[in-house]
Amino acid sequence: MADQTFADFIARERERLHAERETIFNQQHELQTKLDAINREFGAIEAYEVAKAGKAVRQPGARGPKRARAGSKRGQLLELIKQHPEGLARKDILERLGLKGDKAGAMSVSNALNRMIKENQVTRRDGRYIAA
Repeated sequence: MADQTFADFIARERERLHAERETIFNQQHELQTKLDAINREFGAIEAYEVAKAGKAVRQPGARGPKRARAGSKRGQLLELIKQHPEGLARKDILERLGLKGDKAGAMSVSNALNRMIKENQVTRRDGRYIAA
């Protein structure tokens, strides 16, 4: 009976931590969006100052959206996510890439996923990453 109670406790803690982590990821995404907007405003001010000075200005993103290199982490992630139209949770991605328990690998995946969301390569719904 005590094992069942402890198992219930562990299950509740796992769910609580999962929800807390998801909340933090959402906040991180919102903050990144705000930071990107501020950086665009700084870029606009800089472009204005350069144009006023009579120098040529290279427009950001003039070459089109960034693409992941073949063999890169983002390319590998995108291919994996595309293979699962129903989407994959972060933990499933880590397992499939053999990175479960590898903190550095997990952080690299998280950073790549956030960047891919920012670049509209993937979206996140209900904690699952889906190819855009």
